Amino acid sequence: MAYIAPIHRPSSIKHAILLSFVSPEEDHLVVAKANRLELYSQSEDGISLLHAQTIFGKVTMLNKFRQQISKTDHLFVGTDKQAYYTLSWDAEKKRMRTEKSYVDLAEKTFRDNQTGDRSHITPDGKYMTLELYEGVVTVVPFIQRAKKIPEAEIGTLGEHTQTRIPELFVHSSCFLYPRRSPGKNDKPKMALLYEDSQSQKRLKIRELDYSAGVPGSDEPGVAEMEHDTNLGKELDRGSNFLVPVPAPAGGLLVLGEVQIRYFNEETGEGVIQSLDEATIFVAWARIDSQRFLLADDYGRLYLLMLVLGEQQEVEGWQIHILGETSRANVLVYLDAGRLFVGSHQGDSQVLKIEVENIEVIQTLPNIAPILDCAITDLGTRTGEGQTSEFSSGQARIITGSGAFKDGSLRSVRSGVGLEDVAVLGNMGRDLASVTNIFSIRSEPDSGGVDTLLVSFINETAAFRFQGDEVEEFDNLKGLQLSESTLLARNLKSSRIMQVTSIEVRISDIESGMVQSSWRPQNNQSITDVSATDDHVLIAVDGVQLILLENDNGNLRESAKRDFGADTQIACLTISDLLPDTCIVGFWQNSTISILKLTDLETLQSEQISEEGLSVPRSVLISQVLEKQPPTLFIAMADGNVVTFIVDVQTSALSGKKSILLGTQQASFRELPRGNGVSAVVATCEHPSMIYSSEDRIVYSAVTAEDVSYLCHFDSPAFPNAVAIATKEDIKISIVDTERTTHVQTQAVNETVRRIGWAVEAKAFGLGTIKRELKDGYELVKSHFKLVDEVAFEVLDTYALNEEELVESVMYAELNDGTGELADHFVVGTAYLDEDESQSDAIRGRILVFELTQERKLKLIAEKSLKGACRCLAMVGDKIAAALIKTVVIFGFEYETPSAPFLRKLCSYRTSTAPIDIAVTPGDNQIAIADLMKSISVVQYKPGFTRAASNTSSTDTLEEVARHYQTTWGTAVAHVGENTWLEADAEGNLLVLSRDINGVTEDDRRRLQVTSEMNLGEMVNRIRRIDVGVGNDAGVVPKAFMATVEGSIYLFALISPSKQNLLMQLQARLAEFVQSPGHYEFNKYRAFKNLVREAEEPQRFVDGEFVERFLDCAPDVQMQCVEGLGVGVEDIKEIAPAMNAQSLRQRRPQASRREDSSDDAKTPMPLMTDQKPKSQWLVFAIASGGCAALNGVFAKLTTTAMTSSWASTIASGFGLSPDNSFIDVLVRASMFGLNLLFNLIMWTLFTRALTLATSTTRVSILNTSANFLLTAVLSLLVFSETLPPLWFVGAALLVGGSVIIGAREEDGKGGGGLERDVGDAESIGEEGVGEIGLDGLEGGEQEIGIVGRGEGKYTDEPRPGDART
Repeated sequence: MAYIAPIHRPSSIKHAILLSFVSPEEDHLVVAKANRLELYSQSEDGISLLHAQTIFGKVTMLNKFRQQISKTDHLFVGTDKQAYYTLSWDAEKKRMRTEKSYVDLAEKTFRDNQTGDRSHITPDGKYMTLELYEGVVTVVPFIQRAKKIPEAEIGTLGEHTQTRIPELFVHSSCFLYPRRSPGKNDKPKMALLYEDSQSQKRLKIRELDYSAGVPGSDEPGVAEMEHDTNLGKELDRGSNFLVPVPAPAGGLLVLGEVQIRYFNEETGEGVIQSLDEATIFVAWARIDSQRFLLADDYGRLYLLMLVLGEQQEVEGWQIHILGETSRANVLVYLDAGRLFVGSHQGDSQVLKIEVENIEVIQTLPNIAPILDCAITDLGTRTGEGQTSEFSSGQARIITGSGAFKDGSLRSVRSGVGLEDVAVLGNMGRDLASVTNIFSIRSEPDSGGVDTLLVSFINETAAFRFQGDEVEEFDNLKGLQLSESTLLARNLKSSRIMQVTSIEVRISDIESGMVQSSWRPQNNQSITDVSATDDHVLIAVDGVQLILLENDNGNLRESAKRDFGADTQIACLTISDLLPDTCIVGFWQNSTISILKLTDLETLQSEQISEEGLSVPRSVLISQVLEKQPPTLFIAMADGNVVTFIVDVQTSALSGKKSILLGTQQASFRELPRGNGVSAVVATCEHPSMIYSSEDRIVYSAVTAEDVSYLCHFDSPAFPNAVAIATKEDIKISIVDTERTTHVQTQAVNETVRRIGWAVEAKAFGLGTIKRELKDGYELVKSHFKLVDEVAFEVLDTYALNEEELVESVMYAELNDGTGELADHFVVGTAYLDEDESQSDAIRGRILVFELTQERKLKLIAEKSLKGACRCLAMVGDKIAAALIKTVVIFGFEYETPSAPFLRKLCSYRTSTAPIDIAVTPGDNQIAIADLMKSISVVQYKPGFTRAASNTSSTDTLEEVARHYQTTWGTAVAHVGENTWLEADAEGNLLVLSRDINGVTEDDRRRLQVTSEMNLGEMVNRIRRIDVGVGNDAGVVPKAFMATVEGSIYLFALISPSKQNLLMQLQARLAEFVQSPGHYEFNKYRAFKNLVREAEEPQRFVDGEFVERFLDCAPDVQMQCVEGLGVGVEDIKEIAPAMNAQSLRQRRPQASRREDSSDDAKTPMPLMTDQKPKSQWLVFAIASGGCAALNGVFAKLTTTAMTSSWASTIASGFGLSPDNSFIDVLVRASMFGLNLLFNLIMWTLFTRALTLATSTTRVSILNTSANFLLTAVLSLLVFSETLPPLWFVGAALLVGGSVIIGAREEDGKGGGGLERDVGDAESIGEEGVGEIGLDGLEGGEQEIGIVGRGEGKYTDEPRPGDART
């Protein structure tokens, strides 16, 4: 079963509107990003996000209107699901509220509008028109004031009606503004710019004639679009937009490529002016009745101003270029000269329009459309298809985003961001010798820290901050600056403590004099130190532990303990959180000890690493979780960080966990977060911040990769900042409070169509396309560029031939002619001017570049093709190329050591055209995504080795499996054993599996759909990832998906033990959670294409939707979990892990509520069970006991003993011993108890099945408890003695159950399903991972499609299936 979660939400903006949505006094901007609506408020600095809401459908149009009784505007929204609704602002709940909704306004036979959905409102505000289908206009009237019409309904949308028009291919339309106050009989006029059957652009004016239906009846109104008027018989072929002109001029403008025309609809006269330079207009916005803003396809912004005559008629216009912006999809004029530019292929912007120019005052990043992406790991140098052994969030997704001049490389990563606010530089010193940094307050009234101490190997530098100035001091407040500093901190009563290797010193801030000092005896050295306001804990020469007490500034020795040379101290800590104890780590045996502070005697010891292979090197106690016990952090020498829960009362350690952050030991620093809670920064080669989020510990990467040392630096000039020391400079930064997704941009100004990553060379190979407009002609050039992976500096460029475009790029390690492997890039191309009349024409090439030691490109081989090379992949040491109709295997061979060439070995012809290919790692199987016919799987079988001169080949490509449905594929990836993920052009995702053990050949050749859903966005690229997970992971990440709308999703497979729970939880949430418009979640995510339409998603879980459980009211949460076998708190543990930010984190291997970030390893949530493992035992035994009691009461209902008891009870009440009523009453009570314990027994038994990992174990334990208790109760209640043969029989029954259960579990392969297609058959190899499903341990309930018998598949309803 499959799972998705967004890592980066859609950022493309195609629709936006300005309206008074929140208050009547202020205009707000609403933008649509795929399936998200975002509400922005305005300010002088631009716009700020006020509210965002996800809807079930991709937004296709926006409009606004105001209801009669409303003080604010209502928002009309149309989606691609044929769902349309109006929204208003709920001031109390601070969210959008649905007023009315409509679904499916047309018949299924209508053809969608080829130029997009459009919505218009007539100038008089009486009607709204929708253009959804070709040749059809839907008219929706606004309810007008009339008798029997409630006041609340006036101004709302009424019943719609449809009317047909003969104009099919309409490019643009609009209602014309009336030149004067409309009369009673005046009808709204709609202008239509359409294309006729001769591909000529035409302009026609039609009048809307609407007749309302009879009030109170079910008959809708009737609309007609008649009385047409033809204008402009010969329009510019490039005419694309109509711009209505308000009064007093009226009429409309037609925007063309070479000219702009104005038409007076009343007289039919027009004015024509040619443009100075041909262009393509793509968007417009109105400033007032005479000024308009226009945007073209090349990112230029124009100001058009109408020139009016004395009679207010249009005589001409002036047009000026204001400047360049992102290529606009929508323009919205805000106010005061500010303009919003919404873009699909570039960053959206807020501009300030000034005289003759523009200024960008705000940029909204946009990574759409993502044409290609690469998964990189700068920390461990792992790439796609490799498993990282450790990381803390250094993984990046490099995307090729945008188009043409807006083209760019984007680096997307998740982590805690650091924003540099001041850089001090290296201050004339070698910062590689920095040993630590500290922040102190050197003035009593400074209001915060003002001095930064930088400790070097042989000295300490002091820098005081005074406003924006920084000054270095040679002497400061009695500090010893000629020695390296181990610790520096402020004490109460305006004192400073400094600890060096030879001395502990306390200085007075006001006088600057040394108040007290302490030195070790016999010139010994201080090797480690930790301090509070009242105590200083010191390690001397690593073998002696000394506790100093600070008595009002006077140091005195209060305790000492010698450990000897065989027990050396590795690290230590003391904290006010544990006032009576300290913690010490030792080199020997990898142990830590909790010591009593009064005499330093050991209270408890704990071995951290098995067999003592790793040593604790740093320890820290911190209050990370609010209202919970403090946490002990231990940094091991091998890069592990181990945590314990510390009991404040007993100092006992519990809840051990471990997380691997790198290969080097980490050092800890606390960052206060308020309310007594702190965050902890662990600095190593992969710096991480450890903080609390939703009552659990989160380990998240820090975006700065070169942090050597860090300390808190809360100064008046830089509040809540941190000081950072790197090998190059010292800087002051502001750190984020939690992990977010960070996007870095490197402008390329060309379309980055393909990306290849050379891991060892630390460079990207980019296939780019550049477009220029010169003398009215569009010139297109294509290049292959080598770019540095860090600085994005262009290292080398290779220009392709004229009219040749790059189609594919692949990095490969190929033979260098000596038998050694070397770095190469393989590039596939296509030519634009394909001459079909020449069958032997060259229409593409494969180029092989060698990457030299100087990181330059050297073309060493070239292969001419008769078709475009769409994509490339490596099959072993062979090159697989998807051409225009075939997939070909090429061998990279050498005639001489310096003359390589490509030799065709074999080919496979696809159904239509290959779009993408995916090679199974470690195998020679190739999955081919076809343009129309879904995917096919072929097996490459190498033949005998032959000489290079022999052109014959016995190599073959044999089709072994195929998906027989019609699907317009866009991308494919191998995600599991015999399992593939496919995306199509209509936004669907399919998981396809092959049954290699099928009974017939057809069974083995047919790819079965095991999961499917509608994503709502077209996926351009799927990148496979390999993640090593724990044995009890619930979700195993398998791939990243990049979409046209700028989204990045994580795809994962769910382990069988969690499938039923998550499917049922999603189904329950779908009943209660509603989106604006009240469109059903199941319909929203249901598979849909032109061939078929499902009712609900099949075996797919939407992680973002599951997370919305946290937003539900408590009573709704209770209803959602009812019958699931878990509680609300258990689901609250799961829900945060369902978002992709949590999936991009690595969590410790234990049971406490913690998680961590492990981005370099790829996103994965690692959580473990919070329930006690033995809880099911209690329920199983209790259910067996209730079964025994059930039998006792059943027997007492009929036995004579009950009559004796009834006689005794009757006599007790002074009644006759033979009273029949009492006898019946007692027997009825026994029967009632029989039913009650029967009910309790089944409830407990079901609960045990839910919690246990094996149903067989529950049955065995239940039966055994039943038999044993039955024997005991028979003796106690009925005085029955059981013969030995009864015990023999009971033992045989229990033993047989154990044997059968063991055989069943062995057949299941360790507790999994015998064959679960939905799990893609990958769990058996990698284990049930340890991902994001804390506190849940479901039973072995089979759901969905389960293999039976001899490999045949059935799809029967089952009790555990969430769909039944």
